[in-house]
Amino acid sequence: MTETVLDNVHINFDSQILWVLNVALALVMFGIALEISISDFKRLTQNPKPVFVGVFSQFILLPMITFLLVWFVNPMPSIALGMFMVAACPGGNISNFITHLAKGNSALSVSLTAIATLLAVFMTPMNLQFWGSMYGPTATILKEVAISPLEMVKLVSLLLAIPLILGMLVNHLKPVLAKRMAKILKIVSLLFFISLIFLALYNNREIFMDYVFYVFWIVLLHNLLAFTTGFSLAKMMGLSQRDIRSITIETGIQNSGLGLLLIFTFFEGLGGMALLAAFWGIWHLVSGLVLSSFWGFRPIRKEELVS
Repeated sequence: MTETVLDNVHINFDSQILWVLNVALALVMFGIALEISISDFKRLTQNPKPVFVGVFSQFILLPMITFLLVWFVNPMPSIALGMFMVAACPGGNISNFITHLAKGNSALSVSLTAIATLLAVFMTPMNLQFWGSMYGPTATILKEVAISPLEMVKLVSLLLAIPLILGMLVNHLKPVLAKRMAKILKIVSLLFFISLIFLALYNNREIFMDYVFYVFWIVLLHNLLAFTTGFSLAKMMGLSQRDIRSITIETGIQNSGLGLLLIFTFFEGLGGMALLAAFWGIWHLVSGLVLSSFWGFRPIRKEELVS
């Protein structure tokens, strides 16, 4: 009975707040892009292995691991679709900051953010559709909603690709101005975006309190698996400690804000999906900062710092 309730509940988020959410996410991406240059993409040809490992971990392995987790845990259908949505998104907008705290490879983190953001225009809708259709209960929701992958591609392009290109253009033409803007814009827009998530949860606090414990342990397990996936693959591929830390964080910190926006736009704030994405957005800040603090106190071996 409770499953049916949550799967049919739609989170209250009016069109005005949704419009503000669109602008906030675009500003977050613009702020990140102000610190990205064309040279970050050039690293793909100079040292492609860590970048390919990071992209594979982000867009291929994580959705696959998520599918196995969904199959094993068998959560409510709307929760399962929320898990697929989060796994389909690119790395989160604080991954570069957390990588820096963890003494990881910041250049690799920025490169992965830039490349993953562009790839997400196509990979996010494709992964959601593919893995969601592979699991019976979520396939039913996708058929009922009948979203157009092309429409999702258009929205993701507006939210990610265009702010990324504009930010890089400002950085290329006015690098000093871009650095000043980035410091302010990233912090302000991110705080504003997090505030909107809390507002959404507050406006629907009855639903939030009813399902807080059910959703929380699933997010905890999913996030832990995401970090483990990135770490294990990077370790197995023989990457340096700094690269391992970067790929672990890029895989475990997901852009759940993008996921939330897509849920409100295409799924009308479907209860389980929205709650899972909102919880993830809060929890990965905590888990990411804990992990970065742990690694921050563990020095990288000297031979790796020289290499």
